[in-house]
Amino acid sequence: MSDFNFDANATSFPKRHELPHVEGTPEGAAWFWGKDDFIGRLNLLTPTRVVAASKEIRTGEVVPLNLPLDVPKVPSFGREQFQHEIKVLHPGVAYDDIYHLNTQSGTQWDGFRHFSHMATNTFYNNTKEDDIMGPKANHKCSIHHWAEHGIVGRGILLDYRSYAKKHGNNYEPASHHPISYAELSACGKEQGIDIRPEAEGGDIKIGDILFIRSGFVETYWEKSEAERVAMAERPHRIGKADEQKYVGVGQEEKNIDWMHDCYFAAVVGDAPSFEAWPSMEDYYLHEYLLARWGCPIGEMWDLEKLAETCRAKGRWTFFVTSSPANVPGGVSSHGNAMAVF
Repeated sequence: MSDFNFDANATSFPKRHELPHVEGTPEGAAWFWGKDDFIGRLNLLTPTRVVAASKEIRTGEVVPLNLPLDVPKVPSFGREQFQHEIKVLHPGVAYDDIYHLNTQSGTQWDGFRHFSHMATNTFYNNTKEDDIMGPKANHKCSIHHWAEHGIVGRGILLDYRSYAKKHGNNYEPASHHPISYAELSACGKEQGIDIRPEAEGGDIKIGDILFIRSGFVETYWEKSEAERVAMAERPHRIGKADEQKYVGVGQEEKNIDWMHDCYFAAVVGDAPSFEAWPSMEDYYLHEYLLARWGCPIGEMWDLEKLAETCRAKGRWTFFVTSSPANVPGGVSSHGNAMAVF
């Protein structure tokens, strides 16, 4: 879609069913920020929208949204454990840190190099494997582009976990539990939020950052260390038979339409996968969000204090800021985020 270059401050954008198909792009691709764009829907976080979001700062409370770097002790999906070493510069005088970190092991941003449109092996805005690794590697869709832009905007939380428990559904977050659009809509309604886009009479503004609390972090701390390890070490394989199973947004068409048409700048969850894992469809939401639309995905964020603060204040919107890692050529990043009320 190199011929497209929309105004980021526009008040309306095409709905999913209105997207034109451009030859050479995956069906449903929304690559309309120009051929050299590597920040996708972060383009929506314009100075105008950041100023508007700043009005969410009313009382000054700060809520960090990151788990400790060593949590989980044993990461899911076979990822490496965090390692921390103290380097002595001069005994009793000066010390350094050395970190060994898989950025996908804990609180994370999935960058656009993380997950492709699988049928075509194409990442966001026509980025290919050769752009990421090998002699032709370059900085297409590198995470440092996000770092240079920054992530600052209005966050909106749907506390699905509390809604489900209130209605007698005390599911296990480490199981395959797809969250439907109907449930998200009902959850929002009970919080006083109409989850439709503002253009349709709802409360979702273009460029909002969506947060969904599914309860994974809550139950992680309730488990014993042995239970946490057993959960993380379940066999992992690509496809529907994957034994790594987690709660997340369901892959139904209504959810896909909703997330597209709301024009969220990013989406965030508290489980190891934002979408219900594994997908029982022949596609993944990661393909839509990352590869087709350029919408960042946050996973394993600590939303416990955020939910408590929102509930205590009777408001579910807040100012949010995140500074991704400035690593040229990088795939993803630690969250490094906080909310301000």
